[in-house]
Amino acid sequence: MKMQRILSDKVKEPKPGTWSNCKRVGDQFFVSGMTAHDLAGNVMGEKDMYSQTKRTFEKIQGMVEAAGGKMNDIAKLTIFVTDITEREEVWKARAEFFTGDFPCCSLIGIKELATPELKVEIEAVGFIGAGAD
Repeated sequence: MKMQRILSDKVKEPKPGTWSNCKRVGDQFFVSGMTAHDLAGNVMGEKDMYSQTKRTFEKIQGMVEAAGGKMNDIAKLTIFVTDITEREEVWKARAEFFTGDFPCCSLIGIKELATPELKVEIEAVGFIGAGAD
């Protein structure tokens, strides 16, 4: 089985030699930690947890669809937040992208992310065709 690098015009590619945004191996896909950065590298959603989370899920959706899947194919999310007290805003945004059973999920409170304005970073793992329609 060959590993395939997935590209999406909705997500800025990282500098060569750093990481891949998404890889697909067979029917499984892995999405690196996505944030609310736009294509120019600016943080969208100001310092609002809900807006940043929604933008981040939009980028994940772009990567999953480029891999040939749907959001409901995601089996596991890992969510890093800089303010755990704002978790309800994360759940509110997440509910806009999934139907039926939600993915397995870890929510981890951390001190900071790579860019000081960022409040959330999300990783995803799933299997193409595994989710409910």
